[in-house]
Order: sequence, then C-alpha cells, then structure tokens
Amino acid sequence: MSLDQKDIELIEHLMFKNADDIAVSIARSFERLEERIDASESRLYSRMAEIEDKVEVSRQDISDVIGEMKEEVREVVRMREM
Repeated sequence: MSLDQKDIELIEHLMFKNADDIAVSIARSFERLEERIDASESRLYSRMAEIEDKVEVSRQDISDVIGEMKEEVREVVRMREM
C-alpha cells in the first residue's frame, strides 16, 4: 500500500499545524518568563530602595550620636579648662 499525494499533503498539513502550535506554545512560555523576570526585577528594585532608606536612617542616627558625643567631649574639655 503506497501513499497517495493526498495522504502526503495531509501529513504535511499535520506537521505544519503542529509546528504552529509548538511555536505559539513557545511564544507564550517566553511571555510568561518575561513577566516573571519583570516582576522579579521590580521586587529587587523595591527591596534595594528599602535598603537605601534604612541605610540613610542609620547614617543619620550615627551622625546624631557622633554629634552628641562631640558636644559631650567639648563640654568635658571646657570643664577641665575652668
């Protein structure tokens, strides 16, 4: 039993249809991957901003403490000079 031209065309049609379905599936997978990457990137930037804020608050606290210590040292020096 040999294949007719019609059978060959039907096989080709099925192959092309499957290829299109696979291409669409791959494209959707890439879209989902891109969305996940974007979401991850957004979370990273958000966390980095939080860290920057915490560092700035800590820097300001340390600066305040150092300022207070300077004043105390100056006061001790003034007391000794009297």
